[in-house]
Amino acid sequence: MTTRAKLTAYSALATALAALCMMPLLTTRSWLTHAFLVVAVIAAVGAGLRRAPLYRWTVPLGQLLVLFLLMLLGFAGAGGVLPGPATMRALGQVFSAGLDDIQQYAIPAPPSAGLRLILVSAIGLIAVAVDTVAVTYRRSALAGLPLLALYSVGNGLAGEHSSWVWFAAAAAGYLLLLFAEGQDRVSRWGRVFYGGARGATESGKVNPGGRQVGVLALAVALLLPVVLPNWSSGLLDSGSGGSNGKRAGGSLSTSLDPLVSLEAAITKPTDGELLTYTLDSPLADQIYLRTGSLDQFDGTNWKLGSTAVTDLPATLPTPEGLRNAQVPRIEGDFKVDERLAGSWLPMPYPAATVQVPNRGDWKLDPLTRTVLPTNDKAIRGLQYHVSALDLRPTATELRLAASAPSDIREHYTALPADLPPVVAEKARAVTAGAQNDYDRATALVNWFTGPDFRYDTSVNGGTGNNAIAVFLQDRRGFCVHFASTMAAMARVLKIPARVAVGFTPGDSKGGDRYSVTGRMYHAWPELYFAGYGWLRFEPTPSRGVPARYTDTSSTPTTAPTQQATAAPQTASAAPAPTSSSDCTPKQRQLGECGTKDKAVSTAAGESWLLSGQVLGTLAAVLALIALLLVPMVWRTALRRRRLGGGGRRGPGGGPAELTDAQVLAAWDELIDSAWDLGIPPDESRTPRSAARRITEHAKLDADSAAATGRLALATERALYAPPGQAATEPLAADVRTVRRGMLATAGRAGRTRALLLPPSSAQLWWRISDAVRAARTAVGTAVERMVETLSAPARRLRARRKRSTPES
Repeated sequence: MTTRAKLTAYSALATALAALCMMPLLTTRSWLTHAFLVVAVIAAVGAGLRRAPLYRWTVPLGQLLVLFLLMLLGFAGAGGVLPGPATMRALGQVFSAGLDDIQQYAIPAPPSAGLRLILVSAIGLIAVAVDTVAVTYRRSALAGLPLLALYSVGNGLAGEHSSWVWFAAAAAGYLLLLFAEGQDRVSRWGRVFYGGARGATESGKVNPGGRQVGVLALAVALLLPVVLPNWSSGLLDSGSGGSNGKRAGGSLSTSLDPLVSLEAAITKPTDGELLTYTLDSPLADQIYLRTGSLDQFDGTNWKLGSTAVTDLPATLPTPEGLRNAQVPRIEGDFKVDERLAGSWLPMPYPAATVQVPNRGDWKLDPLTRTVLPTNDKAIRGLQYHVSALDLRPTATELRLAASAPSDIREHYTALPADLPPVVAEKARAVTAGAQNDYDRATALVNWFTGPDFRYDTSVNGGTGNNAIAVFLQDRRGFCVHFASTMAAMARVLKIPARVAVGFTPGDSKGGDRYSVTGRMYHAWPELYFAGYGWLRFEPTPSRGVPARYTDTSSTPTTAPTQQATAAPQTASAAPAPTSSSDCTPKQRQLGECGTKDKAVSTAAGESWLLSGQVLGTLAAVLALIALLLVPMVWRTALRRRRLGGGGRRGPGGGPAELTDAQVLAAWDELIDSAWDLGIPPDESRTPRSAARRITEHAKLDADSAAATGRLALATERALYAPPGQAATEPLAADVRTVRRGMLATAGRAGRTRALLLPPSSAQLWWRISDAVRAARTAVGTAVERMVETLSAPARRLRARRKRSTPES
């Protein structure tokens, strides 16, 4: 294998190994096979283009063109041999759907066509970049940059799914590429000698020092993180801006702006387990774990406005606004992982009792029923027990609820004076016709979860006035935007409201045990109803479990299959979204319900490059490209064959004698090169006359003209001189010198035509035609002989019969 072939193979291998880190991004793995096939095709195309006499910068352009064709054929279909405008539009739609899927799905995501297009095309682009840098321009060290970009993005997206194995694979591929280039550089200087034992020397080997350094660096990179300290931060870690300092009742370790930490956790989710718990409720998979609520809105942020905390009592005070505390209870045991640091205590709402090992580490904000730690380490590894009230209001009861007390209404409907007018306008427009606070809240939920809004974690965070106005205009955001905006709109309508933070229900681990991961951070609005206190509503589409307060039962439920309804027809400005009855609460939390189900249903079609139709179309496109490249490839091969032996040396180191065939081959190459550049051959001229014509028409410089003269003289000697006067000049070098001179004066169009469609390639057609005629003649002759051979017995039989027949 040549050095260039090795570099090509190792570049493709390095890209494939680095791409392994993206394996956890989708729920299936077969898409990676398609990516590897694309990498192999790109490497093969690059190898083929580099064998042609092309400018180096045209090689990556050709690879990008092939990558684009592969994406068209693989993800937009092929309506014929060449793609058309409809195919281009289809590819754009698939790509746009993939961008939407990025915002909608958690990792690992279902293998929708859009996501596979983005991943496969990204790996293909990295393959082009690595091949260009390492092979076309011979800068293998710089190829580490695109490989690093691929690994960093894939590893960052994979989060907790990432593994040191992917780093080791990517690093090994890069080292192999460096070793291959190192061997190439060493081989250009000849054999390497290095000292052995006691000054002995060995030759013919590459110094292993570079390999040792590379392996050592890889080992250090893998082992060093094991001995380094591990830093982690929780949802409400301290030190994220400002300090609470001392508050009444003790020192608290918590952030002044918990929504900032929440936004960071939501936009960069992880799958690390934060806590596990058990609940004895039949609806345990639909119960939120609330860490606290933010009751003060200053126009910029929602935050905890209370200034008084108390020691944590064994029994918590009666929830604010609850008329009857004698309701059934839910018992739960919780165990916190080390990853959750500095967090407020997660509990079902409203908690009645809390049992923790060391109550001195915790304080209670009685206004919002938030249990806060006094130090960062209070919650790490904590095991605690919570008894919570199982509230059971119905929609009818909430519609008939009395107005909130004046102190509640005054505190929880306060808004900044500079609140954008659009908030009040939208709130009143959406709830037009609603007759009570519950119907107004339901109308807001239905509007937010309708088709006009989209869940999107790429939107900038923030809950202030400008953020709310932008959110209402763009209608894209994540739970913080939806919860904050609905709470502000509820306050406009004089419904007491605040923003709760915590976790959506955990994943079931069998029985009544559940697990909460970093992907379940959430925010939602709480609205106050006299007699029932603070109740949860869910305005965020495709996330969480919508709350449902039925009309037919006094038992509270949560509906995994539909959004809160029960409001009169006139109370909602937008219909409640529906989804399949097969959609579970956990699927809705992860955004796998509704219209996105169609992406999952299309996963069966992900074997796009393996279908017969696509393979056939791809073969036709490659055959067409190969057919167009035949003249260039044939002409290049012919030139290499003609000039291959024109510069050899004799036994004594002097010029070797050339045979007449070699001289005439060099002359033929000169004539064909001139023909390709616009000077057609004239067989009526002598070699000397033809050389003068080429010199004049091509306007050759002195060196090129002299080389043309030497070629003509050698040709005349080979044609007309007596035997024994063989030429010794390096004719191959002269042909190349003349060709360079003609290319310099031919212009860009002439050079391009000479490269891609050389006129002298017509000789190939002539040869094919001659061969076809010769084959036809040979076949005809063979058939005639066969017929004659087969008919000979019959002719002889007729002749005998004719001789034996008596004449009358």
